[in-house]
Amino acid sequence: MIEPITSDATQAQQEPDSLQAHFQPHISADEIEQVYHLKRAQPLLQVFTALFHGGFDGVLVRLLVLRELASDTASPSFTRADINTRLGYLLPESLETVLMRLRSNQLLAWDAQQAVYRVTPMARNVLSAIDALLALGKEEDNSDMGFLLSQVAGAQVMGGVTVDQLNHLLGRLVELTEEFSDAIASGSEFRLRASQAKWHMACDWVEKGSEILRAITTDENADSATHKAAQAIGRAQSALLNMQGMFSRALNQIERQRVHLGQSGLSTTDIKRWLLQHEDLASLAMGAIDQPVVPLFITPAEMIDVAETELMADRVNTTVSNGLPSGEDAPTTVSDGPAMQQELDDWLARLSDFAALGNFPSVAEEAPKAIQAHESLLPASFAVASYRASLLPLLGDADEARLQGATAALARLPVTFSPQDEMVQLPDLEVAAMSLASLTLSLNPEGEKSDE
Repeated sequence: MIEPITSDATQAQQEPDSLQAHFQPHISADEIEQVYHLKRAQPLLQVFTALFHGGFDGVLVRLLVLRELASDTASPSFTRADINTRLGYLLPESLETVLMRLRSNQLLAWDAQQAVYRVTPMARNVLSAIDALLALGKEEDNSDMGFLLSQVAGAQVMGGVTVDQLNHLLGRLVELTEEFSDAIASGSEFRLRASQAKWHMACDWVEKGSEILRAITTDENADSATHKAAQAIGRAQSALLNMQGMFSRALNQIERQRVHLGQSGLSTTDIKRWLLQHEDLASLAMGAIDQPVVPLFITPAEMIDVAETELMADRVNTTVSNGLPSGEDAPTTVSDGPAMQQELDDWLARLSDFAALGNFPSVAEEAPKAIQAHESLLPASFAVASYRASLLPLLGDADEARLQGATAALARLPVTFSPQDEMVQLPDLEVAAMSLASLTLSLNPEGEKSDE
């Protein structure tokens, strides 16, 4: 049995009205506003159906043929011989099937008088939209805002920005804000740092879109719905930008609660990062166990023999003493590692000397004195340098400063700790590299030491 090839538009006309079958019996599909707008766009939607209906391989071949023909700007028309030459790497049967499908769905126009094919304007519009989406997909945009913002920008330049386009951008901003809030609430350092990098990228797009939104809100010809959507986007952008402080506080809290493994200088974060670098964690146990556990089984006969032997054996009567055992001196232990309290006192004295009155600049100087953090941490062993670095976030901590003890005195020092994301290589025997940071003396407006 042979069936003729029919277009999607012809099939849609031949099919009964099956749209109503998806709605409640007492509701008419034509009463839904979105259904009305989608039905008006039926020719364009049928073009996408013709391109993307079926398996991925078929979709790829159709787009390949259409893009090859549309990219040739030397001539607006193509004979069948030109198409066969340009697409000679395809089988003739497959090429014929694709051309028939594109022609029957108004993606290719056939001029019977001149016997040539032409790419229709609708096909070029569809390819332009697909190419724009593919081009933005090649760039690193984890926030997925580039395409939405480009659509708003292009429509605004042409004077035809719609409320739906603005609502798509607003919805993405709300989704990002909720995603970042969940990451902050999770307390996971790895998730926080990944979300913070994504937040920085989203802020770059927000900065680029601010001028576009400003132009929309100041446009006198825009309707009230467009103004309202643009203002809602501005509020969502402000909420997104205000999350910088939330990220900083969450990361500082994690830094204060970081657990170090003894005096090795390693923390649980270092262990987790090392484990994440291994795809197969089970392979780490290879060779760790020499022999598997061998279970021992015993029958009731052997159990009875052992019990009889224990019962019949002659026991030596021993006198049980009810008195207390004689006292013994406790064993003397010597700790080989340095005392952490002594290290903390030495570190506090070192920072106090840096914050001494004689080290403060005069009022005439433009900026307070600052040094690199690694200059104050070294020279020291890796364990001592790691311990000192773990105390740096306490500088300027108001909650810690209200307490008592050496760490509280450290927090009250007029020194500001400013970390950065970069690493600096060090010519040290034990520490190869360290995060770049600075220690700056905190001055009041008169150029004197802070009273903290």
